[in-house]
Amino acid sequence: MKAKLGAVVAAALVAVPLAANAQSTNLPGFYVGVEGGLNWLDLRTFSGADEKLGFAAGAVVGYDFVGPRVELEPVYRYNKVSGLKMHQYSAFANVLYDFMTDSIISPHLGIGAGINYWKIKGTGISTTDFAMQGIAGVSLKISDGFYGSLDYKFMNTFAKGKDFQNHTAMLTLGYKFGPPTPAAPPPPPPGATPAQYIVFFDFDRATLTAQAMTTIKQAADAAKAGNKTRIGVTGHTDRSGGDAYNMALSLRRANAVKDALVREGIPASGITVVGRGESQPLVPTADGVREPQNRRVEIVLQ
Repeated sequence: MKAKLGAVVAAALVAVPLAANAQSTNLPGFYVGVEGGLNWLDLRTFSGADEKLGFAAGAVVGYDFVGPRVELEPVYRYNKVSGLKMHQYSAFANVLYDFMTDSIISPHLGIGAGINYWKIKGTGISTTDFAMQGIAGVSLKISDGFYGSLDYKFMNTFAKGKDFQNHTAMLTLGYKFGPPTPAAPPPPPPGATPAQYIVFFDFDRATLTAQAMTTIKQAADAAKAGNKTRIGVTGHTDRSGGDAYNMALSLRRANAVKDALVREGIPASGITVVGRGESQPLVPTADGVREPQNRRVEIVLQ
């Protein structure tokens, strides 16, 4: 018995020297799973036993520390032995270690200890014995916490001098709980749209009307309240007149607005004056048309 116990322990402890090299960016958490597979029963210490391939089914619930993990595992195994039905009900506490936890596919090794209640129907044989198992397998991360695992499990039942073994190939489907996926961060706020004011002029004039002065005062007040240090002043004309004349007229209009802003307390150094002539009409027209909305100065607070 001591020799077999030592062999099971040694097989699982192969993981120890490699554990220091394992790295992970995963998060710890609880996990659950259901498992099922094929079971081959080895009753070589029972003379004349004729074992048949059977099946196994169970469940796991555990906690993953990322790398090392611990779990509880109840398992039912069924086989036929010389025409008789053998049932096994075991419960194990397992300790495992996952390697390459940052990868989608992660191999693992483990060891478990527990009890195995077994009976052979029709013979009156039934007992509960101490059992241990060694585990070797590979896990596959599926998505959103779901995973699959394919394992080979060697279980030794210490049956009072008549030890027997189970060789189980087990497929597990499970789910690992974790913190909820963080919500996507809100999109960055769009850049602030510069405030804009428009001052209109009479035909062929650069004189500020009463309405124009009201608009300029509103722009100046907004600039001071919002600590706007840069103000763009752009003059425009309609399409009546020559290009050169209209360019000069647009500049006179822009400078008239600048002077008014300065009188309202805006530093002249923060005002940029540009003349566009008739090149950028607010309302597209044919050449020579006197469109009132095109005779303007745009004030942009930046």
